[in-house]
Amino acid sequence: MVKVGDSIPSVDLVEGTPGSKVNLAKELKGKGLIIGVPAAFSPGCSTNHIPGYINSDKLKDAGQVFVISVNDAFVMKAWGATLDPTSKTNIRFLGDPSGQFTKDLDLTFDSAAVFGNDRSKRYALVVEDGKVKSAHVEPDNTGVNGTQFLS
Repeated sequence: MVKVGDSIPSVDLVEGTPGSKVNLAKELKGKGLIIGVPAAFSPGCSTNHIPGYINSDKLKDAGQVFVISVNDAFVMKAWGATLDPTSKTNIRFLGDPSGQFTKDLDLTFDSAAVFGNDRSKRYALVVEDGKVKSAHVEPDNTGVNGTQFLS
């Protein structure tokens, strides 16, 4: 499992459309926060987890902020537009359609019974200069207690 000092994986994620690639290992410079969720539009992620970040006064001090899910670019774009319709937070919603970024962090869990395939554990990674500075991973894969880092 991802730990302090690990480098961010060099994997292409997608933003908005399948052709719009984002590689966080290359793009995330300085301070940042990567938030992983099991599924866009799921109740816990949509009503509690991500709104907790959007509404946090501390968000402005987090640097670049990315929400990542094992979903496609279109789903993540729609979810971002639903949660932050005016883009006031500058949070970027990225898809990890193959789950490779999540696998490289060793943060997948078997969720076939609920989501149809392996998904991401819920996590928050504080990153600085491409390295994990602190890692917060939800221990039971479904709750929102261990990863509400800014609230």
